[in-house]
Amino acid sequence: MRTLGYVFTLALLIGSQAIHAAPQGMDVLTITQDGNSEQYSVTLQVLLLMTALSFLPAALLMLTSFTRIIIVLAILRQALGLQQTPPTRVLIGIALALTLLIMTPVFENIYAAAITPYLNEQLSLMDTLKIASKPIKEFMLANTRTTDIEQFLAIANMQPPATPEDLSFSILIPSFITSELKTAFQIGFIIYLPFLVIDLVVASVLMAMGMIMLSPQMISLPFKLMLFVLVDGWALTMGTLASSFF
Repeated sequence: MRTLGYVFTLALLIGSQAIHAAPQGMDVLTITQDGNSEQYSVTLQVLLLMTALSFLPAALLMLTSFTRIIIVLAILRQALGLQQTPPTRVLIGIALALTLLIMTPVFENIYAAAITPYLNEQLSLMDTLKIASKPIKEFMLANTRTTDIEQFLAIANMQPPATPEDLSFSILIPSFITSELKTAFQIGFIIYLPFLVIDLVVASVLMAMGMIMLSPQMISLPFKLMLFVLVDGWALTMGTLASSFF
């Protein structure tokens, strides 16, 4: 479980090394002639890159701000009463873009402290992974509740470390995910309230007018969309999500 925390940085390291080596022409295939036959073998670097890329979706969910953002956007779409608008792919694209914006300082620290010395052959791979994991761990610790960490330490029957930086990823990752879920639902609750008020008002008016058979959602949807546009709801939502990490 400890190695899961290093997967994301491993992909960055290998990918950066591949890009760095591209101008000199990185060998994708090695051809060995043996008599009349030819044998092909993929280089170890490409093999490691492909292996690391397969873990990127899991690392994106467990180690970044993506989870909180996509949950809040999904709750916002539900509050507006729109089932498939914006489409799920659009929400994922927005979440990815905002995640990249929020995680840029972390990636820059990783590149300056770990990737650049590694490309200059000043650090070994294991030392590079250890250094690169520090910015990610600092980001996760800054957005993780102490109560969640204590809960998972009790579940694992482990003693608290001397410093938060010594906390293992096996405890930090589930604590971080739990905290992200709590925060996402708190933000979603606040976003949902004004739209709930509109639904209640519309339903009460329709009931008072005796129009019981008319769907309140059909009437309230234009008002919710108008309110959301007038208050510049997308900018407010994005700003709230970004500021919640800083």
